[in-house]
Amino acid sequence: MKFKLVFLLLFSAFIVNYRTLAAKPLPDQYEIKLRVNGIKDTVCYLANYYGDKQYLKDTAEVDNKGNFTFTGKEKLPGGIYLVVLPGKRYFEIVIADVQFFSLETDTLDYVKYMKVKGSNENIKFYEFLSFLGEKGRLIEGFKADIKKNKKDSLVITQKMIAVDKEVIGFRKDFIKINSGLFITKVFKASEEIEVPEAPILKNGRKDSTFQYKYYKAHYFDNIDFSDDRLIRTPIFHQKIDKYIKTLVAQIPDSLTKEIDYVVAKAKASKELFKYCVWYYNYTYETSNMMGMDAIFVHMAKKYYLTKEVDWIDSTVRKKFEERAKTLDPLLLGKVAPNAYLADTLGKLIPLYNVKAKYIIMIFWDPNCGHCQKEVPKLAEFHRKYRSKGIEVYSASIERDDKDWKKFVREKKLDTFINVWDKFTYTDFRNVWDIYSTPVIYILDENKKILAKRLGVDQLEDFFIKGLKL
Repeated sequence: MKFKLVFLLLFSAFIVNYRTLAAKPLPDQYEIKLRVNGIKDTVCYLANYYGDKQYLKDTAEVDNKGNFTFTGKEKLPGGIYLVVLPGKRYFEIVIADVQFFSLETDTLDYVKYMKVKGSNENIKFYEFLSFLGEKGRLIEGFKADIKKNKKDSLVITQKMIAVDKEVIGFRKDFIKINSGLFITKVFKASEEIEVPEAPILKNGRKDSTFQYKYYKAHYFDNIDFSDDRLIRTPIFHQKIDKYIKTLVAQIPDSLTKEIDYVVAKAKASKELFKYCVWYYNYTYETSNMMGMDAIFVHMAKKYYLTKEVDWIDSTVRKKFEERAKTLDPLLLGKVAPNAYLADTLGKLIPLYNVKAKYIIMIFWDPNCGHCQKEVPKLAEFHRKYRSKGIEVYSASIERDDKDWKKFVREKKLDTFINVWDKFTYTDFRNVWDIYSTPVIYILDENKKILAKRLGVDQLEDFFIKGLKL
């Protein structure tokens, strides 16, 4: 009997322990339990930042007491996540190494009523937010006091400055004490660089460029480029975007140099590297600013057409290659490709045979509604400024010359060099990247490309203000 009793007790203990273990998530899973007072019988979502976007990651049903759980079979990539409630309300949480924890809060004030169990990252995160919230309310109170009583504004302002210093001190202490936390990296990355006073030059004046140069050189000091998780915060995108758009001259040569600088730093993390290459390429490939296609060509050659980028297949790589091959000869400052086109009498008039200080080369379609409006406007412009040394090499893209010749006669385009591809010598659609009409290129006397894809209404500003014609 004693043996049987001992056996049964041991067996029962095993069953209890087995069930307990079976109920717990495995180490490679996640389970985030939440209770939000103020919502019930609804659906909530878990989303994550990625660059400057947010993406849905999980969905959970909320019971009648505001309880819900996000759970999955694979650990979540680290970062800052959003718990999205009905009405597009949300609060943020930290996803780091520990992914089994619980939170409880209230819709009245997510930060004030937040209680966290099992996640030191989130405990510290909300301690920080709570402190900032408290001081923020204090500042708002001071602002209201200034509006009510302007006489005491100086005293109140001093109090606001004191609070601001307190916040700065708290932030520095927080980062120092909690240096091992991911959230600390996020806070540190969002900090502005402290710029020292400019030194005095030999002439007795302060170096006017010192602070800009120092700020730019140390701009990324607080960012750990080796940590993939930063891509899933709202901070990383803001930093790389601000750097390239506000601290760098917006000309292709400067931009390509600085983009390479940032991308080189990002190579410490595959995710950050991947994002930087994609983001900078996309930003300037789709830019409306003339000449920025040079950055696309640079990015394609340096990253996409080499082993630097290994996340695209051969088909996509081929498209990058073809696009770069088309755009490269058409970049600003390059000598334009020749065009072998014939006039209305069938006489061949190559582009390189045209002698003029400036050449406006326009590709158009006589059956295109927009061209029918723009080409006559170009004729008016040409009559006004032809004496300044401007010629128009006007190329019809149509294979049938009837509509083209009719339009030339009716709109009196007699000041143009009117040509078409009678002999199919020039594959101008590919050579000149003509995928819509009209398209304008402006060349100098050596056929170097000065501008492209301008509208007719922009020509006067370009020639008079830009070239000082």
